[in-house]
Amino acid sequence: MSIKYIYSLLVITILLSCKSTSLLPENTQEIQQLNFVNEVIIPADAMYDGVAVGGLSSIDYVDGKWYIISDDRKNPRFYIADIKIENGKLQSPVFTSMVNLKETLGIAFKSGLADPESLRVTPSKDIIWSSEGNISKGINPFIRISSIDGAFKSAIVIPSRYLVHNDVASGPHNNGVFEALTRNYDNNGFWVTTELPLKQDGIVPTASEANSPVRIAYIDHERNTFTREYAYMLDKVARNGKLEVNGVTEILSYDEHSFLVLERSYASGHDDGGNDVKIYQVSLKNATDINDLNSLSNSSYIPANKKLLLDLSTVRSKLTDGIVDNIEGMTFGPNFENGNRSLVVISDNNFNSFGKQLSQIILFEIK
Repeated sequence: MSIKYIYSLLVITILLSCKSTSLLPENTQEIQQLNFVNEVIIPADAMYDGVAVGGLSSIDYVDGKWYIISDDRKNPRFYIADIKIENGKLQSPVFTSMVNLKETLGIAFKSGLADPESLRVTPSKDIIWSSEGNISKGINPFIRISSIDGAFKSAIVIPSRYLVHNDVASGPHNNGVFEALTRNYDNNGFWVTTELPLKQDGIVPTASEANSPVRIAYIDHERNTFTREYAYMLDKVARNGKLEVNGVTEILSYDEHSFLVLERSYASGHDDGGNDVKIYQVSLKNATDINDLNSLSNSSYIPANKKLLLDLSTVRSKLTDGIVDNIEGMTFGPNFENGNRSLVVISDNNFNSFGKQLSQIILFEIK
């Protein structure tokens, strides 16, 4: 957003093997920059077990394995893959399994009841994942925990302000709910972020205006619900278009109060796809806990501090056809041989339903 913030975050320096988890260790130092390394494209016609590989909305790395969720509303699922870093470069993914996510009674989801957007692997090797639901059709979003074979185990209790409302002036926007999830840096709980503001909190950003706070909420293990919430101010949409939107598509916690946040702006009518993606360093240290505020529109609060770390437009020339696609997933990966940490992002090609798009996986080195 146009608001500038001044906090910096921390990242690792101690050496770990390439089979380390995606959490950062306690000894950290300030992030200076993200250096582009390389890009891998998953072919548009890629299949696994007779099913199209696409809609890749989130990625996680734990103990040498990569977990990637597909936002296919007809068949909610995630993949497990091997993705090597050899000679300092990311290699093409080798998918090793596909897991169908199941409803509460162990049956398949009926088409449209789930819209998977983000996943993380829990310390007990379960999967926590989020669905945006379908607000326009009265289908609530949710956050659930499933076993590694996709079976339902439990659900997080969602505060009512995030659920479908009869009041058109409150509740979530369609396609703008739980887009981002992360483990807390100490593995003690999770954080979730809405893609767009709640209606009672602010407006959906445009290229001309953005009074648009989204909520970053802490999910407490013991209470099984949101216990703290903080406001994060979105940028304006980066370019003009007939259709304009900007929102948070992923978040990573890696130290106390400290996060990386990925914002994805889209404007229609541009030859390069119209996506502008930025990664911010974010601190909640001095932000107001807004958990008790049902509406932010007429409330006083201090939002999270944000500082631009990387604008992906600066690496367009290094990407296929100069395209920064619909990047929705982000995870810390294994260390490079020099001990520096890696960061990986992934794009959702929408199964090419809206024209030609790319399933990109992009590797960065954290300095």
